[in-house]
Amino acid sequence: MSQSANRLSFYERGATTMFACQYDSRFSFCAYIPQSYKDEEEQEWPLAVVVHGTARTAQAYRDAFADLAEATGTIILAPLFPAGIVSPWEVSSYKYIKWDDIRFDHILLAMIDQLSEKVRIKKERFLLFGFSGGGHFAHRFYYLHPERLLGVSIGAPGIITYLDSSKPFYVGTKDLEEVFGKKLDLEEMRRVSVQMVIGSEDNETWEINNKASAHWMEGTDAYGRTRLERLAALRDNYEREGIGVRYDVVPGVAHDGSKVLTEVKDFFTYVLANSKVSGR
Repeated sequence: MSQSANRLSFYERGATTMFACQYDSRFSFCAYIPQSYKDEEEQEWPLAVVVHGTARTAQAYRDAFADLAEATGTIILAPLFPAGIVSPWEVSSYKYIKWDDIRFDHILLAMIDQLSEKVRIKKERFLLFGFSGGGHFAHRFYYLHPERLLGVSIGAPGIITYLDSSKPFYVGTKDLEEVFGKKLDLEEMRRVSVQMVIGSEDNETWEINNKASAHWMEGTDAYGRTRLERLAALRDNYEREGIGVRYDVVPGVAHDGSKVLTEVKDFFTYVLANSKVSGR
């Protein structure tokens, strides 16, 4: 690719417009490119991916991480997985990584590859955050691609996949290889920095205990009815497997991703600083 092709236009700097994913143009993404990014330099920049919840506020999450981008020299990518892709009015398929013939993890990785053709990013290992529906996506992506992650921040998922070889996906991981063609790699997972974050008042249950939902499986509520109970159980589950977890409960906050971002940014800043020391 020529040097001129790599020069960023007005719409490719700062908070970018939405771009179609060339791998599958039903999906799109936006990014934030720090003001200090220079076309003519060769330095590769860290990447943080922030995944929206059911409301699809991808651009709002991107904007919320702009200060982190500027402070740490990190490029932000925010994917958009539109509702209604699998069937009209369906809103949750992306949370489970695979639905029908769609692999949402592959779509995200294709977006990263596409961005890397334009912007110098460290795409081999990146940071990943998601809250609520994004937290669903983040922890399941972690199971499938730990070798691609520097750190993962799992925010208040309601329906959780535990590291349990006796239960089928997506309650457990018994048939993970059968479903995804990839084995669980606990050794690699232990190398990834992990945060779990949730509000102290995140007690609503109406959305995550609907047994009439197409996404309900037996065992979904085995570790509690609330997100707080289920996430604490996931922390304990990880720690039993030798995976260290930074566990943040944000006082006075209900189910609101915008109010836990201070803790997420603090975690990302820590991971980035330590990755420079370790050379990762």
